[in-house]
Amino acid sequence: MKLITEKIEDAKVVITEGKNGSKKYFIEGVFLQGDLKNRNGRMYPVGLLEREVAKYDRDYIQSGRALGELGHPEGPTINLDRASHLITSLQKEGTNFVGKARLLETPMGKIAKSLLDEGVKLGVSSRGLGTLRESNGCKVVCDDFMLATAADIVADPSAPDAFVNGIYEGREWIWNNGSIHEQQIEAIKRRIDTAAQNQLEERKLSAFNQFLQSL
Repeated sequence: MKLITEKIEDAKVVITEGKNGSKKYFIEGVFLQGDLKNRNGRMYPVGLLEREVAKYDRDYIQSGRALGELGHPEGPTINLDRASHLITSLQKEGTNFVGKARLLETPMGKIAKSLLDEGVKLGVSSRGLGTLRESNGCKVVCDDFMLATAADIVADPSAPDAFVNGIYEGREWIWNNGSIHEQQIEAIKRRIDTAAQNQLEERKLSAFNQFLQSL
């Protein structure tokens, strides 16, 4: 499975004043978009997004666990030390999914607030795992897609229209009995685990060199 991210350009920032004069920052806008071929020739079926958004809402938003990060990590899991915001709602409007997120008082949340205060334009980008299939000249995201987070905060988003930017495909990942593994590391581990005793050191050295070459 590939790590698939989808950048959104036109999420807007809403700042509200608290009772003690403190500011609360929210990001609102289209977080996901279905049934539209993007500039990279890829498309999310809206029914697939409906299914994943419903699961994400039930398992994460409603329980206050729908975190996003400042910047995109290389994997699908949430790094708590990089959490910058909490997604509080995600609703379907036509073929779009409109979300709202509150910036947190975490180190990364404060950096995002400072960037916004300085006039930096930020975008949001969803993150998930899935595979792609060719259909009539379009790469369609398959039914095995799993939404990891509806919105990370990213810089320099660009889009073919007001919403969609495109998909970046990261390293290969494997979903295995509820846990996620990077495919490259998994393959290296298998080579070491299946080595005979007299081959172990040689395979460890070979695996280490292979890893260095992939960086």
